[in-house]
Amino acid sequence: MSELALPAPAKLNRLLHITGRRDDGYHELQTLFQFLDHGDALHFRPRKDGEIRLTPGLPGVADGDNLIVRAARLLQEETGCRLGADIRLTKRLPMGGGLGGGSSDAATTLLGLDRLWQLGLPLARLAQLGLRLGADVPVFVHGHAAWAEGVGERLTPVALDTPWFLVVHPGIEVATAAVFGAAQLTRNTPPITMARALQGGAPSWHNDCEPTVRSLYPQVAEALDWLGRRAPAMLTGTGACIFARLDAEATARRLLADLPGRYTAFIARGQNLSPLHAALGRWT
Repeated sequence: MSELALPAPAKLNRLLHITGRRDDGYHELQTLFQFLDHGDALHFRPRKDGEIRLTPGLPGVADGDNLIVRAARLLQEETGCRLGADIRLTKRLPMGGGLGGGSSDAATTLLGLDRLWQLGLPLARLAQLGLRLGADVPVFVHGHAAWAEGVGERLTPVALDTPWFLVVHPGIEVATAAVFGAAQLTRNTPPITMARALQGGAPSWHNDCEPTVRSLYPQVAEALDWLGRRAPAMLTGTGACIFARLDAEATARRLLADLPGRYTAFIARGQNLSPLHAALGRWT
């Protein structure tokens, strides 16, 4: 295989509960992950010299800190592979947006280079490597909508509704560490079973991070208020992006047309199978 082009889809947290804080500082979560048919894209070409070259770089992020480069180098180290890659990134997802862009890019890199370098690692092994890069990487590696617990790494595949979503970015980055470090963050939501979460459905789902993000980031609060007056609105992850679940594409497009100029937004459809895995299937 001389080259490979793959998507790195966005995710939404359709529900996010924080049930506790561990001794190591990480938080225990319960969440529902779902993919969108919108995201970044990566193009891979193999190199024989072992070099990993990414273009373009991300503003303010050194290549050595970029999750794409780190994923590629980790795969080399763990397998002894002497091949390298030229990687071209088309970045569509905002940084600090709560859409999992960096984690998705890392997962696409792991799966894409595993295929390009003909390593043949099982998904479980790739997910283990992904967890070393970030708690959200495994769900992108496994590629199915999931109920997640722990720090987000214990995954159970689920089938969620697949509505249209309007996803709004208020134009700022949210620092995840600031949200999880805030004294006022809810950390004692009683755990529930997956069955109970799914039985309640979208009308009862909420994000425990939302009140804290509202207080720390007024721009997010304003965007939530604007969207919430038009449709039920929720924060994804720690933000900054917010979303509304809509039954029809036409409704989403009407809301998009009314979007204030200070925001950016996109429309996407919920997906239970990751577009990454759908694309990999076409390359088989």
